[in-house]
Amino acid sequence: MQSSNHINSINPAQLLGQNEGHLCYMSERVAIHKKMKSAFDMMVSAAKADAIELTIASGFRSFDRQLMLWNNKFSGKTPIKNSAGEVVSPAYLSPLELAHSILLYSALPGASRHHWGCDIDVYAPNLLTKNYQLQLEPWEYSDQGPLAKLSAWLIQHAHQFGFYFPYASFQGGVAKEPWHISYLPLAQQYQQAFDIELLTQTLNNSTILGKSVIIENLDDIAKRYINNVCIAPSNVILPE
Repeated sequence: MQSSNHINSINPAQLLGQNEGHLCYMSERVAIHKKMKSAFDMMVSAAKADAIELTIASGFRSFDRQLMLWNNKFSGKTPIKNSAGEVVSPAYLSPLELAHSILLYSALPGASRHHWGCDIDVYAPNLLTKNYQLQLEPWEYSDQGPLAKLSAWLIQHAHQFGFYFPYASFQGGVAKEPWHISYLPLAQQYQQAFDIELLTQTLNNSTILGKSVIIENLDDIAKRYINNVCIAPSNVILPE
């Protein structure tokens, strides 16, 4: 456990995805936490030695970006998929059912682990055919999927660099995400700093669709989707 003073040192704006002071840009569109870069670079080098081009598909995501993703799904502009990859029709769902369908794969703005910069979605372009459009769906990382080699490598080696899988298995909340890895030394600090009152206030002041039903059910949503992550295995190596 982190001390309460250390937890309180987490910048609330960074927790919510409303500040980028903790980031470094790896490319024009991909940013990660500055304090994670060294560990990630070492993991990239190790993967390269095994002929895997470990690459970030999605790193830091701002509150505004997450809000756009949420509203696009809630309004029907972007398809919503279930864990089998099938499109869900929002027309037959209540507002609360619609929110739960979105939360299977997309976090609430202000509650996404991508806000922190220490959680990333990864893939390996050299394992994909030319012009392949990455879907970030479980089958791509399965034993028969094109990214099976990457998935197996991460399971075997990610812990050596301080990373783990917060969505290693489905626990009744967020779907299994074999592409999502988290840098434990930082992620545990942000996760413990989660403040539901701060999130409630932030969402109340936002333009999020489904606001009333989300606020009304936020305690349950937090328990089921935000705090319900897989426990990091004991073999994750932390920096001294």
